[in-house]
Amino acid sequence: MSGGLAALLDDIAAIAKVAAASLDDIGAAAGKASAKAVGVVVDDTAVTPRYVQGFLAHRELPIILKIAKGSLRNKLVFILPVALLLSQFLPWLMTPLLMIGGSYLSFEGAEKVYEVFWGGHHEAATTQEIAELGSPEHERSMVSGAIRTDLILSAEIMAIALAEVTSQPLLSRAVILAMVAVLITMLVYGVAAIIVKLDDIGLALAERKSRRVQGFGRGLVSAMPYVMRVISTIGIAAMIWVGGHLVLSGSYTLGWHAPYGFVHHLEDSVGTVPGVGGVLAWLVDTVASALVGLLIGFAVVGVLKLVPKRKPTPAPEPDQVAPPTE
Repeated sequence: MSGGLAALLDDIAAIAKVAAASLDDIGAAAGKASAKAVGVVVDDTAVTPRYVQGFLAHRELPIILKIAKGSLRNKLVFILPVALLLSQFLPWLMTPLLMIGGSYLSFEGAEKVYEVFWGGHHEAATTQEIAELGSPEHERSMVSGAIRTDLILSAEIMAIALAEVTSQPLLSRAVILAMVAVLITMLVYGVAAIIVKLDDIGLALAERKSRRVQGFGRGLVSAMPYVMRVISTIGIAAMIWVGGHLVLSGSYTLGWHAPYGFVHHLEDSVGTVPGVGGVLAWLVDTVASALVGLLIGFAVVGVLKLVPKRKPTPAPEPDQVAPPTE
């Protein structure tokens, strides 16, 4: 009996060792997959703070939390099952879907650029518009818009991570992608929360006894409007850049090699420059992706501007209202 128990314990120990090794492998694969997606993480982090501009300070973190929950739901409930099914049964369909998402991102970014230059962006807001800023309806609208944009960026993050673990079994792929989803969401929205609360940190520092700390705090508060403006601009540029890159790389994957092949040729040409070749090659890819994103985005904006908008039905005059029937 004791011999049988010892053998059973040995088997359990062996299974535990195999499980631990498997967990180590999954953790390493998740870390590698997350590292591959870091470029899109930067874009996502830059986009997020733009959605809390114009809100009172006490609503900033709750809004970030709502967007973070929506982002995690996007990754775990929608993207993860679809990505696993597509990778298992229809791997060829992932590229066209990402290209459609990239076109939407390009449109979102180009629409913001259009509003800045041609959409009356600098006109004074009406009293009604000022009252609507920060309202529950406005907050819901901004959170919904952020979650929609996050869906595309999250899809690219998960697609990049999935490409790194295609050799893993289906269950391991699912666990790895779930780990990537949680880690990336915590990173993106943790950093975003810090960014939007830097002015409050500056106010707290300005109340300290040390004059140097006070000066730093006041400087931080003074700089935050400019920092947020820069981050907002980077967020718009990131949407255009990522959207264009999705379309450009997707067209290459689907067999239309000429556009991205030309970009690769330019990258190879500047990549040999001593010391700065890698940076120049990255700039070439980034600028090319941004130009493609702008072209696609403005094309969609132009089409939508040509589509006649339905005019709202005017309310009837009081004397035109039919009297109630008996």
